[in-house]
Amino acid sequence: MKNQLLFKLVFFGCFAPVAIHAQTSTKAEYPVVESILNSYTKGVQTGKIKVNSIVSTNDTLNIFTSDNFSYVPFRNENYTSLIQKLKDSLSSQYTFKGIRLFTDNKSVADLIPRSCLPSKSKRPAFTNPSDIPLVTNLNRPYTPTRGLSGRHIAMWPSHGTYYELGLQRWEWQRARMLQTVEDKYTESYVLPYLVPMLENAGAIVMLPRERDTNPYEVIVDNDGHEATSPYQEINGRLPWKEGTTSGFAYLRKTYKDFENPFTEGTYRETETVNKKKDAGTITWTPDIPKDRDYAVYVSYKSLPNSTTQARYTVYHKDGKTTFSVNQTMGGGTWIYLGTFAFRKGRQGKVVLTNYAPKAGKTITADAIKFGGGMGNIARRADSDSIIPNTKSDRRTKRIPRNAYQPRIDYPYQVSGYPRFDEGARYWLQWAGIPDSVYSPTHGRDDYADDYKDRGTWVNYLAGGTKAVPDYKGLNIPVDLSLAFHSDAGTVYGDSIIGTLGIYDTQKYDGKFADGTSRMACHDLCDLVLSSITNDIRKLYEPKWTRRGMWDASYFEAWEPRVPAMLLELLSHENFADLRYGLDPRFQFSVSRAVYKGILRFLSDEYGYKYVVQPLPVDHFAVVMAGHDQVKLTWKAVNDTLEPTAVPEKYVVYKRIGNGDFDNGTVVKKPVFVCKIPTDQVVSFKVTAFNKGGESFPSEILSAGISSQSTVKPVLVINGFDRLSAPDDFRSSDDKEAGFLADIDNGVPYKTSINYVGKMKEFRRSIPWTDDDSGGFGDSYGNYERMTIAGNTFDYPALHGQAIMSAGYSFVSASKSAAVERELLNTDDYSAVDLILGKEKQTKLGRPGVTPIRFKTFDTDLQKAITTYCKNGGRIFASGSYIASDLWFNPLAPAKDSDKVFAQDILKYKWRVNRAAIDGKVKYSASPLTTKEGEFTYYNTPNEESYVVESPDAIEPADSCAYTALRYSENNLSAGIVFGGSEQDHWRTVVFGFPFESLKGDTARNALMKEILDFLLK
Repeated sequence: MKNQLLFKLVFFGCFAPVAIHAQTSTKAEYPVVESILNSYTKGVQTGKIKVNSIVSTNDTLNIFTSDNFSYVPFRNENYTSLIQKLKDSLSSQYTFKGIRLFTDNKSVADLIPRSCLPSKSKRPAFTNPSDIPLVTNLNRPYTPTRGLSGRHIAMWPSHGTYYELGLQRWEWQRARMLQTVEDKYTESYVLPYLVPMLENAGAIVMLPRERDTNPYEVIVDNDGHEATSPYQEINGRLPWKEGTTSGFAYLRKTYKDFENPFTEGTYRETETVNKKKDAGTITWTPDIPKDRDYAVYVSYKSLPNSTTQARYTVYHKDGKTTFSVNQTMGGGTWIYLGTFAFRKGRQGKVVLTNYAPKAGKTITADAIKFGGGMGNIARRADSDSIIPNTKSDRRTKRIPRNAYQPRIDYPYQVSGYPRFDEGARYWLQWAGIPDSVYSPTHGRDDYADDYKDRGTWVNYLAGGTKAVPDYKGLNIPVDLSLAFHSDAGTVYGDSIIGTLGIYDTQKYDGKFADGTSRMACHDLCDLVLSSITNDIRKLYEPKWTRRGMWDASYFEAWEPRVPAMLLELLSHENFADLRYGLDPRFQFSVSRAVYKGILRFLSDEYGYKYVVQPLPVDHFAVVMAGHDQVKLTWKAVNDTLEPTAVPEKYVVYKRIGNGDFDNGTVVKKPVFVCKIPTDQVVSFKVTAFNKGGESFPSEILSAGISSQSTVKPVLVINGFDRLSAPDDFRSSDDKEAGFLADIDNGVPYKTSINYVGKMKEFRRSIPWTDDDSGGFGDSYGNYERMTIAGNTFDYPALHGQAIMSAGYSFVSASKSAAVERELLNTDDYSAVDLILGKEKQTKLGRPGVTPIRFKTFDTDLQKAITTYCKNGGRIFASGSYIASDLWFNPLAPAKDSDKVFAQDILKYKWRVNRAAIDGKVKYSASPLTTKEGEFTYYNTPNEESYVVESPDAIEPADSCAYTALRYSENNLSAGIVFGGSEQDHWRTVVFGFPFESLKGDTARNALMKEILDFLLK
């Protein structure tokens, strides 16, 4: 039927009314079209795609579909194929020259990301460039010209603890479930993985929450007060003087309503000089409370004539690193430089000079902050806020807002948590951001403040740039923002809820300030979501769910005036999701996928071909190359998912003793030779880099030359490379499931910041009723204020220190390098020390999907050790699962050959796993020693060492083997020694707990001396 219609054409997400001749369709052909459309949704959770209408206009067939068709990731290939199939199907019913397809008020053709289109078809790009970035590390040994150099990214890990006025308490914004809580869980991606990846690619990453997990904080400031560490000025030709407006002052230990430390003090200023002899300096010397890593933040004032080249030098443990800060932007808040190791006391410092290549510019100086600290924003409720019910009642409005309690003068309360665990609202107050940004409710609702202020903060950062030209802000040229969340919700069994992306194209009339389309938000969302699901499916879980891409008015998606997206990675409440999501390997890969999605987006916006930073190297070894030299070798790792991630060069970092690593030496090939001092443990790590940036570091290997030693060095083999989620289970009837922290709480990468406490509710049928009563998955909160130690990949240094204390030299190698290079030999090494830590056969996620990894003694290692021993070797091995992994690991059926190896070669056998819980072992009279003594190992989660939950009891398997150590609580055999026999001319010492888990150098040194004296004398 032909008639005159007022028809709406779609253009860049906007409807434009146009009078045209149109022919509407009957609905007879809808099922055929819908069948074709739904065939293109494979791999995406869209729900059923419906046809809303089909209208023929001016030789073009316009097909309008339900909004959920926009969830499909369209590319040239599938879009062209789809249009052709529709043409073939509809040519008999209609006369047309072309087909246009519409969904969610958009042309489907416009849903193809800009980076996937030929140049002539691309819409104008959004860019927010700056000639000189906010911060530049002048000691970085590479420049990522095809990475993210000079790009400024705003990012945050969802929520944080906040003050609930209605309940007069600090609380998480989500429930404690499955041993974590969303407020902490998303941090375990953003802080240890994603932010470093972006920074290794050259980006400047800004967060509205504290990034440093260190609970210690030191402020050094010219105004003194609570900033008690030394501050010193030295005048050059031009003196330092007080600035004309306000600056930072640390006046009180806690801050209350709308108190702004950046408006309560003064700052210092002078002019730059271009001759070093004319320069003056300011030195901030922190009184560091404890040896550890500290983030370093600087603050200053941005003025009309500010320098773009303020030189700050950070003097940290055994080294220094210099930064150039562009003071035309970022004034009046904390600006992050980097994280460095500092010794306790006043041994480090930060020095600012007014020397710069260009003279006559204004340079300013204010406070410097070291470490993350504890929350210092105090909040309280008044009686008009208090509601006598649970927060679930309040949020579901089951009780009227006028149900008040009697007036009480409520006290101010700080959270009692490390600041990184708090919501953005509180960090932004401490960072001097205006209260109009961090508290849009003006103190009446911290919950609403916290989710609203993040997007507003992005605009404040970018205020004054081309992105936000009409808003007074920090003038930082933000390129994009990303909110990293996890979602709520559960499904029964092994079904995965999966990944959702949210963006907004409608706000601000669908345009950015420069007139470019907000469809860039869709492109960012699509590229990141596609990267995540592609990598998860290829690496871990082929059935990973890709959910929708919602063009929706979520505050964090629509408020930023730069390309922005909100990521809901998975459900933190769903057991099937978190079987993957609690594994550090999964967290690394997902973070790398997000980084790659951002890289693809920004490289297209700025018009260059991207290169992805390499993966960490492996097969690392440090061996002797002369009487005072060591030789380092390693191998590059091929990235099967990214062809550009090929190393071009490498950086070798060196550490002397317990100092800090230096700024690195660039080498072209995977080999490095250097001299090392005697009687010092010297440690190395290696990274790979290319034009896209720098990889994560290798494990840390060490060597030491003892001036006392008269024998060949000891070879330390790091066989502890396991990273994993906690052990989990599902009952046979599927009525119970969960994580088993008491058996094995997994192995974090370096540290865990998402653990709240062990799971306490395993019954699937128990529902969530309130965040305080989470139902299935409900977990304790006794560890949520603690950063839990994991696998540092730094144990050869700890073993080596004990070896050198005993008077012996040592070198070290990864397990893969030791086996491949046949390092286990009696010609070069007097003994072998095999570190097995918590190594055991481990899955990732759903059983049977990914290969089982991390066997204590794989076939190749067994062969190497057997050959070594039969040649008269001397070997010490220790680990929590040194026997149980071979006898009855539930993930892998025991092999007789494994048991024979343990019994016939290493001379031990399994007695029982989970042998003890009190963390104490004692000597038993044996050929090792007849001394008495007791040792303690780390048996509960802590900040110093990974936890040993389930040590093995092992017993001698040979008449010439003896029990050397026993668990104090029950006298079970904890370690054996074998001194050789007429048939077997080798010696072994084997412990059912990890040697490196022993507390204190004194204990480890004493025990290692007994071990080596027995093996070698």
